[in-house]
Amino acid sequence: MSFSKTELWPRFQKYYTEFPSLGLAIDLSRMNFSADFLASMKTPIQKALIAMAELEKGGIANPDEKRMVGHYWLRNPALAPTKTIQKEIEDTLASIKEFAAQVHSGAIKGSKGPFKNLLVIGIGGSALGPQFVAHALGHPKTDKMSIFFFDNTDPDGMDKVLAELNGQLGETLTVVISKSGGTKETRNGMLEAQVAYERAGLKFPTHAVAVTGSLSELDNYAKNNNWIRRFPMWDWVGGRTSELSAVGLLPAALQGIDIDEMLSGAKACDDITRQTDINQNPSAQLALMWYYIGNGKGTKNMVILPYKDRLEFFSKYSQQLIMESLGKEKDLDGKVVNQGIAVFGNKGSTDQHSYVQQLREGILNFFVTFIEVLKDRDGKSIEVDPNVTSGDYLEGFFLGTRQALYENGRESITLTLQSVTPFSVGLLIALYERAVGLYASLVNINAYHQPGVEAGKKAAAAVIDLQRRILNYLIEKRGHALTSAQIASGIGAHDDFETVFKVCEHMAANPDHGVKKTPAKSPFDATYQRMQ
Repeated sequence: MSFSKTELWPRFQKYYTEFPSLGLAIDLSRMNFSADFLASMKTPIQKALIAMAELEKGGIANPDEKRMVGHYWLRNPALAPTKTIQKEIEDTLASIKEFAAQVHSGAIKGSKGPFKNLLVIGIGGSALGPQFVAHALGHPKTDKMSIFFFDNTDPDGMDKVLAELNGQLGETLTVVISKSGGTKETRNGMLEAQVAYERAGLKFPTHAVAVTGSLSELDNYAKNNNWIRRFPMWDWVGGRTSELSAVGLLPAALQGIDIDEMLSGAKACDDITRQTDINQNPSAQLALMWYYIGNGKGTKNMVILPYKDRLEFFSKYSQQLIMESLGKEKDLDGKVVNQGIAVFGNKGSTDQHSYVQQLREGILNFFVTFIEVLKDRDGKSIEVDPNVTSGDYLEGFFLGTRQALYENGRESITLTLQSVTPFSVGLLIALYERAVGLYASLVNINAYHQPGVEAGKKAAAAVIDLQRRILNYLIEKRGHALTSAQIASGIGAHDDFETVFKVCEHMAANPDHGVKKTPAKSPFDATYQRMQ
């Protein structure tokens, strides 16, 4: 049951909290929790805060892998459990700044002159964080380098990026990011980039930097091939919480973004979100609202709507952070719980013309997080109507949409930022990282492992192995036109006929493996053969 407009004003006054030191406010008034909900959750949230404090001290928070979880130390190295870790963090930050300064000054340059472009190769957290920050804080007039991404193993996507860099690779620095160095999407992107440089008559190692784990495949490859520099990734930092490590700070520093301010924003948010008074802890408030709206089971999807173009990528970034952290089959006791919160998002007011119609009148399986940014732009705006600016319209669409949804029983949280700056981006990252950790404690799951991701990697590897067997069989049977079922039987893949069919279709659609398809009346009677 929604509250009336007359009831909303006192409720707004009660559940709207400003955090002046952060330039942040959070409004819970349009979440219809009962008056006693927060009090009833006092004990569980205090337990979650205690668990978080233990995590920050270096406790084993990832029992599956026996690892510490230390992304909070990245913005406050003094919290690290050992002096060795503290020094590694501080030395890496200093090294990032020194390297960026050398690149910007031209002391480190490409074969065709000073580096003016940056190609980042990574996937998941190794791409989403840097993409979010680059889009939020970059500007053509102030960027020291133009930034591009390989964030998938899609050949056409990589060709598109390389076309934009055509003739400029000699002035392009490539940063390859992979903790293990064995992530196939990133490895493939690196190999594609390497060949592109070589085809342009350039030496890839003199344009390449690695961000990776010590002694990983990538670390050894970069060392043996004399890449420009290697920066560390640590096993106590997960990919989805790595933006404030070298993973995100190196690209940001090279782009010309103030990484000290990003770290300051995150640290300031951490300081506040450690508070045990939930009325003064925005991360605890977010976690409790997620718990309330989904009955502790994630029964409602989260729709993130930032009313600011610069924050467009925040929904993608937070999608991985939240869904990879919270989407778990089993809880810490080994009980099957199938937990998780699905996250979607676009940006306002684009959504007025896309899916707000369904949000207002369709199936009620979601709640909204609005992100309002008070500052429109640097400087004054023109009037598009008498005494009305474009930014005024954006605010009007935000307030109108929020009210229209609430009038139809759609609940929402609103985060208000003063402006989009390195400080506010850092605090947003920290705000959601801690909210995820607290919520995970509330529902008794491990937020810091990803068995489903690992299962997907193993399944993909099995498909590649199957493709090798198919291709070898077609080579052996060269000159024979065979259906996919005949091929599957021939290689003993009796329980994988569908995958064999799909692999044959893919190979025949590309010239790489010399496989020709002869169509038939039924797609399953089509034949495939290896050509000379």
